[in-house]
Amino acid sequence: MNNSDRKSILVSGGAGYIGSHCSKAIAQAGYQPVCFDNLSTGHADFVQWGPLVVGDIHDSEKIASTIREYDIQAVMHFAAFSAVGESVRDPEKYYWNNVGGTLGLLNGMRRAGCNRLVFSSTGAVYGDASPKPITEDAAGPTVNPYGRSKFMIEQILADYRAAYQIGSVSLRYFNACGADASGSIGELRDTETHLIPRALMALQGHVSDFAIFGTDYPTPDGTAIRDYIHVEDLAAAHIAALELLMAGHQGDVFNVGTGVGYSVRQILDAIRMETGEAVPCALKERRAGDPPILVADPSKAELKLGFKATRSDLQNVIRSAWAWHRKAHPRQR
Repeated sequence: MNNSDRKSILVSGGAGYIGSHCSKAIAQAGYQPVCFDNLSTGHADFVQWGPLVVGDIHDSEKIASTIREYDIQAVMHFAAFSAVGESVRDPEKYYWNNVGGTLGLLNGMRRAGCNRLVFSSTGAVYGDASPKPITEDAAGPTVNPYGRSKFMIEQILADYRAAYQIGSVSLRYFNACGADASGSIGELRDTETHLIPRALMALQGHVSDFAIFGTDYPTPDGTAIRDYIHVEDLAAAHIAALELLMAGHQGDVFNVGTGVGYSVRQILDAIRMETGEAVPCALKERRAGDPPILVADPSKAELKLGFKATRSDLQNVIRSAWAWHRKAHPRQR
C-alpha cells in the first residue's frame, strides 16, 4: 500500500513514550500516523513511522491546517502532563495544559471537520477506589489534579459528542510500562517519576535517590498496588478504539488494564529476578494523591472492543524495559 492510499491519523504527543508506540501500531494497522508535538518532553527521533509537525495543541489554527493538509481521518490524543506529585504542587500547569490544550485541539478539529478522537485517559480518574477491580462506572471523586484534569476532559468529550457529533473513545489505562520489542523506542524522560524505569535507572547508577513511597498502605506487604499494562498492549487497545470509531460508533469509555495488581515490593522482586541485582532504595512517607490500590476490571474492553492484554506478564514487562534502558542509559561506572 502506498502512503498516498493510507488514511492519516493525527497523533498529538506522538513523540512521547505512549504516543510513539501507538504511532508504530497505527502504521502496522495500515494507517499513516502524523505526529503533532511541541517536543517539550517528546523526542524527535521517536517519530519513525510518519511525518512530524512541530506545534502546540493550544494552537487550534495549526491543528486545523494540519488536519486539512494531511486529510486526517481521526485524532489520537496523548499530549498531556502526567506526574501526579507535580500536579498537586502546581495544579494550574495541569489544568492549563491538559484541559486548555484539549480545548484547543477540539477547536481545531471542529474547524477542519474532523470528528473522531481516541483520548488517552487514566485510572487516576478513580481516586481512592475500591480495592476490588474497578469498573468504568466508579469514576470520581479523583484525589489529585492530574486525575481531575483527565476526568474533566472526559466530560468535555461527552458534551462535544452530544453537541457537535465528535465521536470519542476515552481509554482509562493504568500503569503503562515496558518497551517496544525491537528496542527502537521506550520510556525516556528528562525527569523520570515512574516506578519501573526509576528502579532500572537506579541499578544503572543514574538515579541516586530511589525510594519506596509508603510502606503502611492497607495491602499485604504495605506498599501500593497497581495494574501494570505493557505499552504494546496499550497500543493494540488504541487501534481497537480507532476501528470502533471508523466503523461509525459514537464512542464510549473503557478501562485498559490486566485485572491483576502488583505491589511496589513485588515489582522490585521481579526486577531482581530479571537483572540479578537488588534495587538500592530508601523508605519514605506516602506521596500526596497516591491511592493504595488501583486495579482495572478490563471486561468491558474485552467485550466491546475485543481487546485483551496479551503482552503484560511481569517478566515480559521487566525484560523489555531492561533491554531498552541498557540501550538508552548505559550503566555509569
